[in-house]
Amino acid sequence: MAAVAQALETSNVTSIKSLAESPALSSVPSAYAFNINPNDEADPNDPEFAIPIVDMSLLISGSPDQRAQIVRDLVKICEEWGFFIAINHGVPESLMKGMIDACHGFFSLPDEEKKEFKSGNDVLEMFKYGTSYNLALDKVLLWRDFFKARTHPEFYSLYKPASFSEVSLEFGKRTREVALEITKAISESLGLEPNYIYETMNMDRGLQLLAGNYYPPCPQPEHAIGIPHHTDHGLVTLLIQNEMNGLQVEHNGKWLTVNGPSNGFFVNLADQMQILTNGKYKSVMHRATVNNTATRISIAIPHGPSIDTIIAPAPELCEREGQAPKYLAMNYKEYIQLQQSGKNYMKSTFDHIRA
Repeated sequence: MAAVAQALETSNVTSIKSLAESPALSSVPSAYAFNINPNDEADPNDPEFAIPIVDMSLLISGSPDQRAQIVRDLVKICEEWGFFIAINHGVPESLMKGMIDACHGFFSLPDEEKKEFKSGNDVLEMFKYGTSYNLALDKVLLWRDFFKARTHPEFYSLYKPASFSEVSLEFGKRTREVALEITKAISESLGLEPNYIYETMNMDRGLQLLAGNYYPPCPQPEHAIGIPHHTDHGLVTLLIQNEMNGLQVEHNGKWLTVNGPSNGFFVNLADQMQILTNGKYKSVMHRATVNNTATRISIAIPHGPSIDTIIAPAPELCEREGQAPKYLAMNYKEYIQLQQSGKNYMKSTFDHIRA
Protein backbone atom coordinates (compact mmCIF):
# COMPACT_ATOMS: atom_id res chain seq x y z
CA MET A 1 0.00 0.00 0.00
CA ALA A 2 1.21 3.48 -0.83
CA ALA A 3 2.78 5.56 1.94
CA VAL A 4 0.06 8.19 1.65
CA ALA A 5 -2.58 5.54 2.18
CA GLN A 6 -0.76 4.37 5.31
CA ALA A 7 -0.64 7.95 6.55
CA LEU A 8 -4.38 8.25 6.09
CA GLU A 9 -5.11 5.00 7.89
CA THR A 10 -2.80 5.62 10.82
CA SER A 11 -4.36 9.04 11.38
CA ASN A 12 -7.81 7.42 11.69
CA VAL A 13 -9.17 9.74 9.02
CA THR A 14 -12.11 8.12 7.26
CA SER A 15 -13.13 11.14 5.20
CA ILE A 16 -11.76 14.51 4.22
CA LYS A 17 -14.87 16.02 5.80
CA SER A 18 -13.93 14.69 9.23
CA LEU A 19 -10.32 15.82 8.76
CA ALA A 20 -11.37 19.33 7.68
CA GLU A 21 -13.68 19.63 10.70
CA SER A 22 -10.92 18.74 13.15
CA PRO A 23 -10.35 21.69 15.54
CA ALA A 24 -6.61 20.98 15.53
CA LEU A 25 -6.24 21.36 11.76
CA SER A 26 -4.34 24.52 10.83
CA SER A 27 -2.32 23.42 7.82
CA VAL A 28 -2.42 20.83 5.06
CA PRO A 29 -0.98 17.47 6.20
CA SER A 30 2.07 16.41 4.19
CA ALA A 31 0.24 13.49 2.58
CA TYR A 32 -2.07 16.03 0.89
CA ALA A 33 0.64 18.44 -0.26
CA PHE A 34 0.07 19.58 -3.84
CA ASN A 35 1.24 22.95 -5.10
CA ILE A 36 -0.65 24.90 -7.77
CA ASN A 37 1.20 27.52 -9.81
CA PRO A 38 -1.01 30.64 -9.88
CA ASN A 39 0.90 31.88 -12.93
CA ASP A 40 -0.72 29.09 -14.96
CA GLU A 41 -4.23 30.45 -14.37
CA ALA A 42 -6.09 32.49 -16.98
CA ASP A 43 -7.39 35.99 -16.40
CA PRO A 44 -11.18 35.52 -16.16
CA ASN A 45 -11.69 39.00 -17.63
CA ASP A 46 -9.71 38.20 -20.77
CA PRO A 47 -12.12 37.80 -23.74
CA GLU A 48 -9.90 35.02 -25.04
CA PHE A 49 -11.18 32.89 -22.17
CA ALA A 50 -14.91 33.66 -22.40
CA ILE A 51 -16.48 30.19 -22.27
CA PRO A 52 -18.82 29.46 -25.21
CA ILE A 53 -22.52 29.24 -24.40
CA VAL A 54 -24.93 26.96 -26.28
CA ASP A 55 -28.66 27.69 -26.12
CA MET A 56 -30.17 24.21 -26.07
CA SER A 57 -33.67 25.53 -26.78
CA LEU A 58 -32.50 26.38 -30.30
CA LEU A 59 -31.49 22.75 -30.78
CA ILE A 60 -34.65 21.29 -29.30
CA SER A 61 -37.39 23.67 -30.42
CA GLY A 62 -35.78 26.35 -32.59
CA SER A 63 -36.30 26.87 -36.29
CA PRO A 64 -34.29 24.79 -38.80
CA ASP A 65 -32.06 27.79 -39.43
CA GLN A 66 -31.46 28.33 -35.71
CA ARG A 67 -30.58 24.67 -35.19
CA ALA A 68 -28.26 24.72 -38.19
CA GLN A 69 -26.44 27.74 -36.76
CA ILE A 70 -25.90 26.01 -33.39
CA VAL A 71 -24.57 22.93 -35.20
CA ARG A 72 -22.12 25.12 -37.15
CA ASP A 73 -21.06 26.82 -33.91
CA LEU A 74 -20.37 23.42 -32.36
CA VAL A 75 -17.69 22.69 -34.96
CA LYS A 76 -15.50 25.52 -33.69
CA ILE A 77 -16.42 24.90 -30.05
CA CYS A 78 -15.53 21.20 -30.21
CA GLU A 79 -12.34 21.77 -32.18
CA GLU A 80 -10.96 24.75 -30.27
CA TRP A 81 -12.49 24.46 -26.81
CA GLY A 82 -13.91 21.00 -26.17
CA PHE A 83 -16.31 22.44 -23.61
CA PHE A 84 -19.18 24.89 -23.29
CA ILE A 85 -22.01 25.94 -21.00
CA ALA A 86 -25.47 24.67 -21.95
CA ILE A 87 -28.42 26.92 -21.07
CA ASN A 88 -32.18 26.55 -21.63
CA HIS A 89 -31.70 22.79 -21.56
CA GLY A 90 -35.09 21.90 -20.08
CA VAL A 91 -33.93 20.52 -16.72
CA PRO A 92 -35.72 22.50 -14.00
CA GLU A 93 -33.44 24.56 -11.81
CA SER A 94 -35.37 23.23 -8.82
CA LEU A 95 -34.34 19.68 -9.77
CA MET A 96 -30.70 20.73 -10.15
CA LYS A 97 -30.76 22.35 -6.72
CA GLY A 98 -32.59 19.34 -5.30
CA MET A 99 -29.82 17.06 -6.55
CA ILE A 100 -27.14 19.22 -4.94
CA ASP A 101 -29.14 19.26 -1.68
CA ALA A 102 -29.49 15.46 -1.81
CA CYS A 103 -25.73 15.09 -2.26
CA HIS A 104 -25.11 17.45 0.63
CA GLY A 105 -27.47 15.31 2.69
CA PHE A 106 -25.47 12.19 1.89
CA PHE A 107 -22.10 13.72 2.71
CA SER A 108 -23.56 15.07 5.97
CA LEU A 109 -24.37 11.56 7.19
CA PRO A 110 -22.18 10.18 9.99
CA ASP A 111 -19.04 8.48 8.67
CA GLU A 112 -20.25 5.12 9.98
CA GLU A 113 -23.36 5.31 7.80
CA LYS A 114 -21.47 6.44 4.71
CA LYS A 115 -19.02 3.57 5.13
CA GLU A 116 -21.90 1.20 4.32
CA PHE A 117 -21.35 2.25 0.71
CA LYS A 118 -17.60 1.62 0.63
CA SER A 119 -16.44 -0.72 -2.11
CA GLY A 120 -13.37 -1.70 -4.11
CA ASN A 121 -11.63 0.27 -6.82
CA ASP A 122 -13.62 -0.95 -9.82
CA VAL A 123 -15.14 2.13 -11.49
CA LEU A 124 -17.93 -0.04 -12.89
CA GLU A 125 -19.27 -1.09 -9.50
CA MET A 126 -22.90 -0.10 -8.95
CA PHE A 127 -22.02 2.05 -5.93
CA LYS A 128 -18.75 3.52 -4.84
CA TYR A 129 -17.93 5.78 -1.91
CA GLY A 130 -14.63 6.94 -0.54
CA THR A 131 -12.12 9.71 -0.11
CA SER A 132 -9.19 10.83 -2.23
CA TYR A 133 -9.03 8.73 -5.46
CA ASN A 134 -7.53 5.27 -5.07
CA LEU A 135 -5.70 4.76 -1.80
CA ALA A 136 -3.66 1.91 -3.29
CA LEU A 137 -2.32 4.18 -6.04
CA ASP A 138 -2.41 7.74 -4.74
CA LYS A 139 0.89 9.56 -4.50
CA VAL A 140 -0.92 12.60 -3.13
CA LEU A 141 -4.15 12.41 -1.17
CA LEU A 142 -6.98 14.53 -2.53
CA TRP A 143 -9.01 17.10 -0.65
CA ARG A 144 -12.33 15.47 -1.46
CA ASP A 145 -14.86 12.81 -0.58
CA PHE A 146 -16.92 11.27 -3.36
CA PHE A 147 -19.56 8.77 -4.36
CA LYS A 148 -20.43 7.24 -7.71
CA ALA A 149 -23.61 5.42 -8.69
CA ARG A 150 -24.43 3.84 -12.02
CA THR A 151 -27.71 5.25 -13.33
CA HIS A 152 -27.88 3.71 -16.84
CA PRO A 153 -28.48 1.22 -18.40
CA GLU A 154 -29.52 -0.04 -14.97
CA PHE A 155 -30.48 2.47 -12.30
CA TYR A 156 -28.88 2.16 -8.90
CA SER A 157 -28.98 4.67 -6.11
CA LEU A 158 -27.73 5.44 -2.65
CA TYR A 159 -30.51 4.57 -0.22
CA LYS A 160 -29.57 7.35 2.20
CA PRO A 161 -30.82 10.01 2.69
CA ALA A 162 -34.43 9.01 2.07
CA SER A 163 -35.03 11.48 -0.78
CA PHE A 164 -31.89 10.60 -2.71
CA SER A 165 -33.24 7.79 -4.87
CA GLU A 166 -36.27 9.71 -6.13
CA VAL A 167 -34.29 12.85 -6.95
CA SER A 168 -31.40 11.02 -8.60
CA LEU A 169 -33.76 8.93 -10.76
CA GLU A 170 -35.43 12.01 -12.22
CA PHE A 171 -32.15 13.92 -12.48
CA GLY A 172 -30.50 11.01 -14.27
CA LYS A 173 -33.33 10.75 -16.81
CA ARG A 174 -33.39 14.46 -17.55
CA THR A 175 -29.63 14.83 -17.89
CA ARG A 176 -29.50 11.82 -20.18
CA GLU A 177 -32.00 13.56 -22.46
CA VAL A 178 -29.74 16.61 -22.57
CA ALA A 179 -26.65 14.50 -23.30
CA LEU A 180 -28.38 12.68 -26.15
CA GLU A 181 -29.47 15.97 -27.72
CA ILE A 182 -25.88 17.16 -27.52
CA THR A 183 -24.52 14.00 -29.15
CA LYS A 184 -27.06 14.35 -31.97
CA ALA A 185 -25.91 17.90 -32.64
CA ILE A 186 -22.26 16.85 -32.47
CA SER A 187 -22.97 14.07 -34.98
CA GLU A 188 -24.45 16.65 -37.32
CA SER A 189 -21.51 18.99 -36.79
CA LEU A 190 -19.27 16.20 -38.07
CA GLY A 191 -21.36 15.87 -41.23
CA LEU A 192 -22.87 12.59 -40.02
CA GLU A 193 -26.45 11.50 -39.46
CA PRO A 194 -27.93 12.82 -36.18
CA ASN A 195 -28.12 9.32 -34.66
CA TYR A 196 -24.65 8.22 -35.80
CA ILE A 197 -22.97 8.53 -32.40
CA TYR A 198 -26.00 7.12 -30.59
CA GLU A 199 -26.11 4.03 -32.79
CA THR A 200 -22.38 3.47 -33.25
CA MET A 201 -21.72 3.84 -29.52
CA ASN A 202 -24.73 1.69 -28.55
CA MET A 203 -25.98 4.49 -26.32
CA ASP A 204 -29.30 2.76 -25.79
CA ARG A 205 -27.18 0.68 -23.38
CA GLY A 206 -24.73 3.47 -22.71
CA LEU A 207 -23.00 3.91 -19.37
CA GLN A 208 -24.22 6.85 -17.30
CA LEU A 209 -22.77 7.61 -13.88
CA LEU A 210 -23.79 10.04 -11.16
CA ALA A 211 -20.68 11.26 -9.36
CA GLY A 212 -20.90 13.55 -6.35
CA ASN A 213 -17.82 15.36 -5.00
CA TYR A 214 -17.46 17.07 -1.63
CA TYR A 215 -14.66 19.60 -1.11
CA PRO A 216 -14.66 21.09 2.40
CA PRO A 217 -12.77 24.31 3.24
CA CYS A 218 -9.02 23.85 3.23
CA PRO A 219 -6.69 25.89 5.51
CA GLN A 220 -4.10 26.20 2.71
CA PRO A 221 -5.94 25.80 -0.60
CA GLU A 222 -2.82 26.66 -2.61
CA HIS A 223 -1.17 23.53 -1.16
CA ALA A 224 -3.90 20.96 -1.85
CA ILE A 225 -5.96 19.70 -4.77
CA GLY A 226 -9.52 18.41 -5.06
CA ILE A 227 -8.90 16.37 -8.21
CA PRO A 228 -5.67 16.69 -10.23
CA HIS A 229 -5.63 17.21 -13.98
CA HIS A 230 -7.37 14.47 -15.94
CA THR A 231 -9.69 13.78 -18.84
CA ASP A 232 -12.96 11.84 -18.63
CA HIS A 233 -13.24 8.38 -20.14
CA GLY A 234 -16.68 8.68 -21.80
CA LEU A 235 -18.20 10.71 -24.62
CA VAL A 236 -19.58 13.80 -22.90
CA THR A 237 -19.85 14.85 -19.26
CA LEU A 238 -22.37 17.27 -17.76
CA LEU A 239 -21.52 19.01 -14.50
CA ILE A 240 -23.19 21.29 -11.99
CA GLN A 241 -21.87 22.80 -8.76
CA ASN A 242 -23.14 24.76 -5.82
CA GLU A 243 -22.37 28.46 -5.47
CA MET A 244 -18.64 27.77 -4.89
CA ASN A 245 -16.38 27.73 -7.95
CA GLY A 246 -13.46 25.34 -8.24
CA LEU A 247 -13.64 23.59 -11.60
CA GLN A 248 -10.77 24.59 -13.87
CA VAL A 249 -10.31 23.62 -17.51
CA GLU A 250 -7.21 23.88 -19.67
CA HIS A 251 -7.47 26.22 -22.65
CA ASN A 252 -4.63 27.70 -24.70
CA GLY A 253 -2.06 26.65 -22.12
CA LYS A 254 -3.85 28.27 -19.18
CA TRP A 255 -6.18 27.03 -16.45
CA LEU A 256 -9.56 28.75 -16.65
CA THR A 257 -11.92 28.79 -13.65
CA VAL A 258 -15.47 27.94 -14.72
CA ASN A 259 -18.01 30.47 -13.52
CA GLY A 260 -21.30 29.85 -15.27
CA PRO A 261 -24.97 30.51 -14.50
CA SER A 262 -26.45 28.43 -11.68
CA ASN A 263 -29.05 26.95 -14.02
CA GLY A 264 -26.50 25.96 -16.69
CA PHE A 265 -24.66 22.71 -17.31
CA PHE A 266 -20.93 22.72 -17.91
CA VAL A 267 -20.43 20.26 -20.78
CA ASN A 268 -17.05 18.80 -21.71
CA LEU A 269 -16.02 16.32 -24.36
CA ALA A 270 -14.31 13.15 -23.18
CA ASP A 271 -11.88 10.52 -24.43
CA GLN A 272 -14.22 8.38 -26.53
CA MET A 273 -15.31 11.47 -28.47
CA GLN A 274 -11.69 12.26 -29.29
CA ILE A 275 -11.10 8.67 -30.39
CA LEU A 276 -14.30 8.50 -32.45
CA THR A 277 -13.49 11.75 -34.28
CA ASN A 278 -9.84 10.68 -34.81
CA GLY A 279 -8.62 13.65 -32.81
CA LYS A 280 -10.72 16.29 -34.58
CA TYR A 281 -12.65 17.01 -31.36
CA LYS A 282 -10.63 17.15 -28.14
CA SER A 283 -11.14 15.56 -24.77
CA VAL A 284 -10.66 18.30 -22.19
CA MET A 285 -8.08 18.33 -19.44
CA HIS A 286 -9.62 19.64 -16.22
CA ARG A 287 -9.11 19.67 -12.44
CA ALA A 288 -10.84 20.66 -9.21
CA THR A 289 -9.29 23.23 -6.89
CA VAL A 290 -10.27 23.95 -3.29
CA ASN A 291 -10.86 27.06 -1.20
CA ASN A 292 -10.66 28.17 2.44
CA THR A 293 -14.11 29.77 2.55
CA ALA A 294 -16.90 27.23 2.20
CA THR A 295 -17.70 23.70 1.08
CA ARG A 296 -17.95 23.10 -2.64
CA ILE A 297 -20.17 20.33 -4.02
CA SER A 298 -20.01 19.31 -7.65
CA ILE A 299 -22.04 16.67 -9.48
CA ALA A 300 -20.64 15.17 -12.67
CA ILE A 301 -22.78 13.04 -14.97
CA PRO A 302 -20.54 11.19 -17.45
CA HIS A 303 -22.21 9.60 -20.48
CA GLY A 304 -20.45 6.94 -22.51
CA PRO A 305 -20.93 4.04 -24.89
CA SER A 306 -22.10 0.65 -23.70
CA ILE A 307 -19.26 -1.00 -21.81
CA ASP A 308 -18.93 -3.76 -24.42
CA THR A 309 -18.62 -1.40 -27.41
CA ILE A 310 -15.39 -1.44 -29.39
CA ILE A 311 -14.32 2.17 -29.88
CA ALA A 312 -12.28 3.23 -32.88
CA PRO A 313 -12.01 6.27 -35.17
CA ALA A 314 -15.07 6.55 -37.41
CA PRO A 315 -14.17 5.12 -40.84
CA GLU A 316 -16.40 7.72 -42.53
CA LEU A 317 -14.41 10.58 -40.99
CA CYS A 318 -11.00 9.02 -41.67
CA GLU A 319 -11.90 8.42 -45.31
CA ARG A 320 -13.30 11.90 -45.81
CA GLU A 321 -10.30 13.58 -44.17
CA GLY A 322 -7.84 11.29 -45.93
CA GLN A 323 -6.34 10.23 -42.61
CA ALA A 324 -5.26 6.92 -41.16
CA PRO A 325 -6.76 6.04 -37.75
CA LYS A 326 -4.70 7.69 -34.99
CA TYR A 327 -5.96 5.39 -32.22
CA LEU A 328 -6.16 1.64 -31.77
CA ALA A 329 -9.58 0.08 -31.37
CA MET A 330 -10.38 -0.87 -27.79
CA ASN A 331 -13.29 -2.21 -25.80
CA TYR A 332 -14.76 0.59 -23.65
CA LYS A 333 -14.62 -1.44 -20.44
CA GLU A 334 -10.96 -2.23 -21.07
CA TYR A 335 -10.28 1.45 -21.75
CA ILE A 336 -11.82 2.45 -18.41
CA GLN A 337 -9.74 -0.15 -16.60
CA LEU A 338 -6.60 1.08 -18.37
CA GLN A 339 -7.37 4.69 -17.44
CA GLN A 340 -7.90 3.74 -13.79
CA SER A 341 -4.70 1.70 -13.56
CA GLY A 342 -1.59 2.83 -11.73
CA LYS A 343 0.40 3.25 -14.95
CA ASN A 344 -1.88 6.15 -15.90
CA TYR A 345 -1.81 8.04 -12.60
CA MET A 346 -2.06 11.72 -13.66
CA LYS A 347 -1.08 10.72 -17.22
CA SER A 348 -2.89 10.54 -20.56
CA THR A 349 -4.41 7.19 -21.51
CA PHE A 350 -4.08 8.18 -25.18
CA ASP A 351 -0.35 7.45 -24.97
CA HIS A 352 -1.19 3.73 -24.74
CA ILE A 353 -3.60 3.51 -27.69
CA ARG A 354 -1.99 5.62 -30.40
CA ALA A 355 -1.83 3.74 -33.68
